[in-house]
This record gives sequence, structure tokens and C-alpha cells, in this order.
Amino acid sequence: MKKKLGPFKLALHPWGIPQWLWAFALVFLFGLVLWAGLLAVTWMPGSSFIGQLPPLTADERFSARMLQKHTVVLSQDIGPRNIWRPDSMSSTVQYLEKVLHDLGYTVQQQKFESYGVPTVNLEVEIPGKLQAGEIIVIGAHYDTVEGSPGANDNGSGVAALLEIARLLIHTQPQRTIRLVFFANEEPPFYYSWDMGSRHYAHRSHNMGEKIVAMLSLETIGCYKFDPGSQLYPFPFSLFYPNTADFIAFVGNYQSHQLVRRLIAVFRSQTLLPSEGIAAPGFITGIGWSDHWSFWKEGYPALMVTDTAFFRAKEYHTPEDTAEKLDYGRMARLVNGLTATIRVLAR
Repeated sequence: MKKKLGPFKLALHPWGIPQWLWAFALVFLFGLVLWAGLLAVTWMPGSSFIGQLPPLTADERFSARMLQKHTVVLSQDIGPRNIWRPDSMSSTVQYLEKVLHDLGYTVQQQKFESYGVPTVNLEVEIPGKLQAGEIIVIGAHYDTVEGSPGANDNGSGVAALLEIARLLIHTQPQRTIRLVFFANEEPPFYYSWDMGSRHYAHRSHNMGEKIVAMLSLETIGCYKFDPGSQLYPFPFSLFYPNTADFIAFVGNYQSHQLVRRLIAVFRSQTLLPSEGIAAPGFITGIGWSDHWSFWKEGYPALMVTDTAFFRAKEYHTPEDTAEKLDYGRMARLVNGLTATIRVLAR
């Protein structure tokens, strides 16, 4: 006669292994794979700067003054900038062209229509010497959401691009460098053919241009120093600091080589905390700027950002004003980016 088992009998899988052990092993394996995947998108070469920042150099102090000047003109003197405010868009274009012309650049306009309104991207080019067909694009959008003066979003990126233009005046790169000011990044244009960067990237693709790197400068002026001042979409808080004192380099996984190359060079050139990520583009915030347009055409591209609404409560509000930005850190960033661009363009 067989002995009946009580209610606590163990269900067995093949080879006599208890069912609960199989379940534990599967959960452990899934967690291991997830952890390895997260490491694959978050690991970056080099080390982020830690410690007290040294005093600004004389060149950095001058850059800080120029960055503040440009940001004040854009956000305070001109104010909200979009195609429904044609006078402000015209004033912005005139200001950008004057600064660039005064630096000695020839400015090209790429004209297109959006919602029936004539709109322009502005471009200056520094031709490469030996590998002119390989192009590095650094871009920033000059429009704002309605009702916001847009000091950080994206007066800070535009000011940085103007200052990079000044710092690159005498550069003789091997690869071609283009500095591009895009219209129409903000809603309702976002993720549509009405984006200025979408027009630009699509034209480059149709012309067969070889863009080897694109950097989008997007909200770069907000820094905070209290623990808990930096937020992330889950589960990235496990991998990044919770203090909002760093600049971030953000790309999709297809651009991971560019992200890692750029941050490695930047960290070797710059005394400023920095973090990087190369993650799937569907993750919140990864594709939220003009670099997305270049992904759509198959180009490697990334965003340089302070992470916007993940740390700045002023994002897309009337409170996004010039006096809130940290021009000293912006100056360190711009000088470090300029040195990094020179290396990439060799």
C-alpha cells in the first residue's frame, strides 16, 4: 500500500529538482540578464570628475560672460520664440547672423515652410582639410514653447553654440565641422516633419552626406548641489548620482560608440562631472531633442544636456529665466566640448 503525502508535498521537475528551486533559478537568471543589459547601456569609459572645481581660467571667465550675454538677449530682450511670433523669430535670426558674421563666418540659410510659415535653419561650416567628406554637426534649436522665455530651453544651447563658434574660429580640422541653429524643435513640431532638424538631416541623407557625428546641445545651464535634486526614469537611479551637478551625454544604443568615444575624450579634457548613457530610444527622454532627426536618417547622434525636467522645475514655464543659469559651469562645458570637437575632427 502506498503512503499518502500530506499537503506539503514538493512538486518535482525532471531530475528531481523542486519546482521552487527552478522558479528561483529563472528569476535569478532574468535579474542577471537585466543587470547585464543595464550595465551595457550605462557603462562609460573614464571617470567623472569628483571634488572641488578649480577657479575658472581667464578664458573660461570670458566664455561665461559671453554665454550670459547671448542668453540674456535671447530670453530677455527677445523672449518667447516660435513661428507664431514672427517678429521674435526674425529678431533671433538677425541676432544669430550678426554674431556669426562678426566672427567672420559665412552663414547659409536652409528655408522651409511649417504650418504655412516661412522658417529657416542657419548653418556655418569649417571645411575639413584631408577628410572633408566626413562631417561633424553640432546643433541647437533656437525656438521655445509658447509663454516661456526659454533661457535654459534652449537659449543655453544656442549661446553655447555661438561660443563654440568663437572658440573654433582659427581651427583647421581634418574633418568638416558644421554648426547649425535649428528652428521648430518644440511642440507641436516635435517628432514630426516640421522640425528644422528633420528637414536638415533628411536633406543631408538625400545628398549622400557622410555625417559621422551629431551633437545636439539641449538645456545645458541648470545645476544643483543638494542630494535628491536629480531624478531618473526607473531603474536608472541605481546607476547614476542623485545630485544634479553633472552634464549628461545621451544617445541611443545604435550610437553607443559615439557616446563612449565622446565622453572618454571629454573626461580627459574637462574638469566637470559627466555621465553618459546609450540606451534604446523608446526610453523616456533619450530621444527628446534634434539628435532624434539624425537617428531617423541612420546617422550616429547624441544629446548634451543637463537632463531638463529631470532636475529643472522651471522647464517649459515662464520661470525659465536667465538669472537662474550657472554660467561658470556652462563655460567649463563649452571649453571642454570645444576641445573634444577638435579631437573628433582630427
